[in-house]
Amino acid sequence: MTNALHNLFSSPIFFLTLTMLVYAGFEKLFTKANFNPLLNPVMLTIAFIVGFLMIFKIDYQTYFENVGLLNFLLGPATVALAIPLYRSYEEIKKTSHVIVITLIFGSLFAIISAVGFAYVLGGSKEVILSFAPRSATSPIAIGISQEIGGIPSLTAALVIITGIFCAMSSTIIFNTLGIKDKRARGFATGLVGHGIGTAHKMRQSEQAGAFAGLAMALNGVATAILVPLVVPLIMKLIH
Repeated sequence: MTNALHNLFSSPIFFLTLTMLVYAGFEKLFTKANFNPLLNPVMLTIAFIVGFLMIFKIDYQTYFENVGLLNFLLGPATVALAIPLYRSYEEIKKTSHVIVITLIFGSLFAIISAVGFAYVLGGSKEVILSFAPRSATSPIAIGISQEIGGIPSLTAALVIITGIFCAMSSTIIFNTLGIKDKRARGFATGLVGHGIGTAHKMRQSEQAGAFAGLAMALNGVATAILVPLVVPLIMKLIH
C-alpha cells in the first residue's frame, strides 16, 4: 500500500489532476449555492490541498513542482484580460480621471492600512514590511517585499488571503453600501483583491471584470512606486 501511494504521488500528473478536479468540484458547489461567499472555490481548494499534503506528509516543494503548468498558465490568463479591457475601452476612456484619482487614494490606503494593521498586531519590522505590498498581484508583491526587507513567503501568503477575503466580502460590502455601478465594483475589487478578486468579478460581469483587471494592473505599478516612497516615512513615524 505504501509503495502504491509513493508511486501515485510520484506521478507528474497526479497533483495537477487532483488540483483541477478539486477546484472544479468546489466551483460547481459555489455555483449551485448561488455564489455564497463562504463557499469560495479558491479558499476551499487551498484548504483541501493543504489538508491532503499534511495527512500524507507530502512536502510543498514536491506539490509545487508537479503543478508547474498551472503556475505557468497564470501568465497567459493575465494577458487574456486584455480582451475585456479592449471591449470596455470607451468606458475606461470616459472615466479615466476618476480611475486615476481612485487608484492613487486606493493604493495609498491599501499600503497604509496594511502597515498600520501589522503594527497594531505587534509585528516586527520585517513582518510590517511584508504586509505593505499585500494588495498587489503576487509576482509584484513578492518582488517589492524582497527589495524593502520583508519576508517574501509571508507576503505571498498575505496576498492570497487578501484576495480570498476580498472575493468573499466585496459583494456583501457593495450591496450594504448601495454601490450598484459595475465599473466601480470591479475597479475597487481588482485594486484590493488583485487576481482572485478580478476572477470573482469576471464571473459576475465582463464589464466589472474588465475594470477589475485594469485596477489589478495599475495597482501593481502604483504599489511598486509608492511602497518604497511611503513605507520608510511610516516606519520613521512608528519607530
